[in-house]
Amino acid sequence: MMQKYWMAGACLAAMLMADAAFAADPAPAADIGAGDAGDIVVTGTRQGEAKAISTKKEALNIVEALYANDVGKLPDQNVAEAVKRLPGLTVANDQGEGRYVVIRGINPNLVNVTLNGLTLPAPEPDGRQVKLDDIPSALISSVVVTKAITADQDANAIGGAVDIRTLGAFDRNKSFFLDARAAYGWAKLGENHPWEGDAQVGGIFGSDGQFGAVLSFNYSKRPIESENFQGSANWRATATAAGVTRGFVVPDNYGLRDYNLTRKRLGAVANFDWHPDDVTKVWLRTSYSKFDDNEVRDQNLIENQTFSAAQIAAQTATTGSFTGRGSIRIRRRIEKDNTKSVQSGGTFQLGTGTLDISGAFTRATKKDPLRSEYNIRTGGTALTVNYDLTNSPFVMTATNTPALTAYTLNSVNYDRRLAVETLWQGRADYTLPIGLGDESNIKFGGKYLDRHKTNNRDYETYSLTAGRTFTLANAAYTGSTTFYDGDYAFGPRISYDTAQAYLAANPGTITLNRASSIANALANDYDAKERIAAGYVMATLKFGGLTLLPGVRIENTRDKVRGKLITAASALDQGFNSSVSKSYTDFFPSLSAKFSVTPAFVLRGAVTTAIGRPNYPDLSPYQSVDTTTTPRPTITLGNPDVKPYKAVSADIAAEYYLPGSGIVSLGFFYKHLKNPIYTLTVINTSGTFAGQTFANADLVQAQNLDHANLKGIEANLQKRFDFLPSPLDGFGIAANYTRVTGHATSGLTGVSRITDAPLFLQSKNSGTVQVFYEKYGAAIRVAYTYRSKYLDTLGTDASTDQYTDHNGQLDVNASYQVSPQLTFFANATNLTDAAWRRFVGVKNQLIERERYDYTVRWGAQLHF
Repeated sequence: MMQKYWMAGACLAAMLMADAAFAADPAPAADIGAGDAGDIVVTGTRQGEAKAISTKKEALNIVEALYANDVGKLPDQNVAEAVKRLPGLTVANDQGEGRYVVIRGINPNLVNVTLNGLTLPAPEPDGRQVKLDDIPSALISSVVVTKAITADQDANAIGGAVDIRTLGAFDRNKSFFLDARAAYGWAKLGENHPWEGDAQVGGIFGSDGQFGAVLSFNYSKRPIESENFQGSANWRATATAAGVTRGFVVPDNYGLRDYNLTRKRLGAVANFDWHPDDVTKVWLRTSYSKFDDNEVRDQNLIENQTFSAAQIAAQTATTGSFTGRGSIRIRRRIEKDNTKSVQSGGTFQLGTGTLDISGAFTRATKKDPLRSEYNIRTGGTALTVNYDLTNSPFVMTATNTPALTAYTLNSVNYDRRLAVETLWQGRADYTLPIGLGDESNIKFGGKYLDRHKTNNRDYETYSLTAGRTFTLANAAYTGSTTFYDGDYAFGPRISYDTAQAYLAANPGTITLNRASSIANALANDYDAKERIAAGYVMATLKFGGLTLLPGVRIENTRDKVRGKLITAASALDQGFNSSVSKSYTDFFPSLSAKFSVTPAFVLRGAVTTAIGRPNYPDLSPYQSVDTTTTPRPTITLGNPDVKPYKAVSADIAAEYYLPGSGIVSLGFFYKHLKNPIYTLTVINTSGTFAGQTFANADLVQAQNLDHANLKGIEANLQKRFDFLPSPLDGFGIAANYTRVTGHATSGLTGVSRITDAPLFLQSKNSGTVQVFYEKYGAAIRVAYTYRSKYLDTLGTDASTDQYTDHNGQLDVNASYQVSPQLTFFANATNLTDAAWRRFVGVKNQLIERERYDYTVRWGAQLHF
């Protein structure tokens, strides 16, 4: 009988994309509130907050906005960090720093992020998510997050959308401006010194002030150390020899991982404008961002090989001893990402209407020239280990110390990856006034997007050649022995360079493990071409305080994807030998409504539809056969027939705009998704794969479930206490809270596990509280950001589900404006030493806990 169980999933998805449709003016986000919109000012954040609130108020759909003044008011190093304090937004972190933005608990994998209104490519090989930590916050003028899209926006935005704007000279409207900033810091963990600097210069020139230019530059270097306590995803109950369960659950791993890396960012923007008259606007936007990571990860590991009574002695509910294996590992990883963008467009009067045209070439590259790991280990029972699970993290202590020569090379791998995504795109939008209601109009247009993405992975793993010797003694050294403030002792480490030199001096020491290399080297390779042709029509109908935005969008998607059929006989350099093409067309109706009950009280509603296209590895027609697994062969394959997500969303919101640029708002949202994509395993099935026929095999493949639902509530409050007497009128508060719940339903025969499972990356509770004081040139802002636990891996049952634990981080920023031209500032991040923590099943079954401690920075800023 066929059985099915769940392994992991690529869940509900999407995140940010915005081609923001604003209220009274369809101009881009950076054009709203011209003047000093692009100032990167540490103090004087009133202007940025006022523009953000004004953007939200005037918008015809549901948006959140952030302007450059806002970005500078907290120690935010990249775009993901900058927007994580907005209502309904959280971030997925890497090394304690935001990387992907999550809107309302929706996975960022299906995402369409735009730069100046045009789609950005995604350098990540495994999905469509755009790495927002590649973009320094110092280079952006504004960010607008759209939660209810309209027909003139790309439909690939189930969770919402984000548009990042860079500064144009007419946004500042000055003949000359100059901003420069420099910062230096100290990180407590590792006592490292991050530093950064950025500059921005531009102005308007020409006989009639018709030309404008802006040049921006940013560079940062951040040495990082993080300490990762490695628990286990496999906590098991021990048993007696007769098979009777004792009921005491024990982890099978205990490890200490010490990360030391240097993260560098470089960004540059060159923007040019030509406004020959009051209507015509021509622009050119160019940008380059570079992200480099150079990492060393040292690891000490104790492995508990079995869970029998013979292995675990003197056992209680929290203590015991066993014999196990010791491993010493080192990983060297180099990552080099960059994104290049050239965009151009213009606005023109055409008849009685306005024509906007734009086009772009963008390319994102992710290159890992080195990703290599050594594993040197003892025999399976070389260590005698006492363990104590009383506290978290728990403790395992080896009571004996094997000689360095007892640790023998088990494996070394060399992993190199290159992913490239290239986009050519163009769009045209025509807005025509119509004689209906108050300044109503009809808008129609189209967009063509040509996407080409490739991923190539070269992977080789080697084992020790029979009769040869390579032990820890050949490459060991003693580094720092303290871990977690001295709570744990770190043992010997491997010098990667010494190990490499030993292999070079002793050829033949290692032998290629071809069988273990093939699948990793070939299954991840794909060549995907995607072409999307879209057209839409929508209306803006204004009748007094009521505005309606009905519209419909049509998108035709054509895919051509190449993959590889992989067997034990495949060559490591095998080319593509499998290809598939498909085409489909979808319609996306939408309706947004805005009703201004009074100038200060606004009601909103929206019903929208969206799509989430599958990730490229899921679409790839690869088939990988592994006949070495037991009890059956395992077949891992893509699914070119997997359907895209389809979503229907409903939003309602009430907003009250307070005197002095404040807001109180409350919103409700609901999403129904068809065809959510999960990776599942079908056990004991038959078929022909990669040219081989199997009567019984386990099949691992991405497949569609029936549907998923989520719902939630958002609350937001921003208020400066300007009603208080001086000097108390400098105080203010900004707070928001989001609660999200949801579940998925399989619709598959014999599968009940997923029926009421929580959704991936969905924190039920999240929010931010900021308290600030700004007066007399001084400013201080304290922010606490929180999100509750969320599911990141779905197991065979609830006891094996893996969660990322709750997290709360405290940040502080202070500054003093000596003059309008000079400001000094200081800030501190993660004062609570908030750790990234994961567990399986229940909270005390720790998988890992990674800590970063706090970082302080100080510097100065010039503004002319």
